[in-house]
Amino acid sequence: MHLNGLVRRADGPHLWVARRAANKKLDPGKLDHLVAGGVPAGLSPFETLLKEAEEEAGLEETLAAQAVEVARFRYDMERPEGLRRDFLYAYDLELPEDFIPRALDGEVESFALWPLEQVRETLLTSDAFKFNVVLVLTDLLLRQGLFAPGEAQRLRAALAMPANS
Repeated sequence: MHLNGLVRRADGPHLWVARRAANKKLDPGKLDHLVAGGVPAGLSPFETLLKEAEEEAGLEETLAAQAVEVARFRYDMERPEGLRRDFLYAYDLELPEDFIPRALDGEVESFALWPLEQVRETLLTSDAFKFNVVLVLTDLLLRQGLFAPGEAQRLRAALAMPANS
């Protein structure tokens, strides 16, 4: 489950970006979503979102409950820790300009509010984001119309994503 925490400002759309704690076993220090986490047995993806939102970002349930599911992704890939076969649920949440996330569970080192254009540039020029976050952010940027002709195809090729995903 991954949550795009969006803020609409006068100077354009922004996204809350988390930096993973340096002591995380998987991708320490990489950039991540405002809220993300595996869906445990016994919880639905949406219930996981509500639980993780409070733990990871201090996001109250009444606000987190306004999140809207926007996409689902399935991928298989080899990683240093082994084969991953994941199914991701992606959500968008429009947040008020005065919302400030708080890292409560130690999984996040810091948060920053980035213009979507900065997110786009970082995706196209680096591997700063955690591997599966790239899928969800690519979808977000496509839906927002922020890729120039050919950029999405270059990113898909770099990720070895099928053209229809």
